[in-house]
Amino acid sequence: MSAEEIRNAYAFAGPLIHLGALSDGDTIEADVPVNLALSMLNRHGLIAGATGTGKTKTLQVIAEQVAAAGTPVFVADMKGDLSGIAVPGEDSEKIRDRAAKRGQEWQPRAGSSEFYTLGGQGTGTPIRTTVCDFGPVLLAKVLDLNETQESSLELIFHYADKNGLALLDLKDLRSLIQFLTSSEGKAELKGIGGISSATAGVILRELTAFEASGADVFFGEPAFDTSDLLRYDDAGHGIISILSLPGVARRPELFSTFMMWLLADLYQDLPEVGDQPKPKLVFFFDEAHLLFKGASKAFLNEVIQTVRLIRSKGVGIFFITQTPKDVPADVLAQLGNRVQHALRAYTPDDAKALKATASTFPRSDYDLVEVIPALGTGEAVVTVMSEDGAPTPVARTAVRAPESSMNPAPEAEVARIVEGSKLAKRYGEVIDRESAYEILNRRASEQASGTATQAQQQGSGQAETEAATSSARTKTATKEEESGGFFSNPAVRSFLRSAGTVLGREITRSLFGTRRRRRY
Repeated sequence: MSAEEIRNAYAFAGPLIHLGALSDGDTIEADVPVNLALSMLNRHGLIAGATGTGKTKTLQVIAEQVAAAGTPVFVADMKGDLSGIAVPGEDSEKIRDRAAKRGQEWQPRAGSSEFYTLGGQGTGTPIRTTVCDFGPVLLAKVLDLNETQESSLELIFHYADKNGLALLDLKDLRSLIQFLTSSEGKAELKGIGGISSATAGVILRELTAFEASGADVFFGEPAFDTSDLLRYDDAGHGIISILSLPGVARRPELFSTFMMWLLADLYQDLPEVGDQPKPKLVFFFDEAHLLFKGASKAFLNEVIQTVRLIRSKGVGIFFITQTPKDVPADVLAQLGNRVQHALRAYTPDDAKALKATASTFPRSDYDLVEVIPALGTGEAVVTVMSEDGAPTPVARTAVRAPESSMNPAPEAEVARIVEGSKLAKRYGEVIDRESAYEILNRRASEQASGTATQAQQQGSGQAETEAATSSARTKTATKEEESGGFFSNPAVRSFLRSAGTVLGREITRSLFGTRRRRRY
């Protein structure tokens, strides 16, 4: 295909994201830009390639331009090298020469940024959620439960919802499982099913290992309101939300699954908007293969549904991984924008993956099995969704340079940004309200106290016993009349009145079994 045809195919009418310029490997044609249509970013995308080929810089190039165009951005910083997006790039003759060859008018520019951490591990505003908001399907994924165990976990969540027992942190869930496998708890579950001791034991063991990995800090309150990701600076630029994920190697599936919760929560809160001139949010999902590793069929189905439906809410998702085969076919089919960096074919499996990758692109004049391994660092083959919904012809592209720093931001600068954040003040202090753990412990204490009192009374005279029993019944009747039963006693009523619990919000189970909260 000629350069003129490529130029016309990528010359969109609306706002553009400039990816770079057409290249043949030796010559870069600066007057043939390769672009993304901003309006088509909710058709989702894939940035793929081997380690060290430039995937992260391509992510940075797209993210900083999307934010500058007035759309908020969320990025997961798995390796700690995306914080530089909050710092202007370092000016030099070399960088300006590279930019000029790609038709780019380079200016050092930082994106307005907000730094987050999961549960406060690191420097940033803590992102937490409650166990009940996270839901059973996602939790089953991170606990590596099988389908039977996942079904039992869903039953436990159902019981908690039905009886007003808020599962805010992991100790709440553990207490409820222990209660439901006791003689009293088994009796209460008869009407809706039961949980075997063996299954409960597996779940409890996995919870213990989960906590030992440090995951307990991710669950609790104040729960993060995902609408805070849709924010703008005073100039109308989208805020770039950077989730810092140190220690990802310890529990990688937790981090990827937690980000899927963010998407599911956004989906349930955002209104339907259809196609817009620009998306409401663009979400970059780095190390995406971690999301699908060991995933159950139920989990994969929900991922597919989320990706398919969230487009109508104005949210675009970019998956960043090594090869398209890391992404399930039903998800891959919905990723209209593709940026493929180099892959190496050192083994038979590598060669097979390379052929599979080439087959996912539209037909072109390129022999992609030959071209993809030959791509240099910062080069990619590209096809995107045109404004009429058709894929553009494949273009070998020299990707432009980021205008923000390609190095991690200095720790002092990150700390300064966090210190000035209003969100850091809102979410910084942990809250530990009364929930299932406290309610069930109090219930057990009350029952133990009643048993001890009864035993003491049996050592007295029969008349005294009858009098005491009569008095106890009177007190119990009065208590029941005033409170309406155990789950409506004053402590529980106080709990139910608290913001973010059963009263005061609409609760449904939808994608991933997560809650949808009506915010007032």
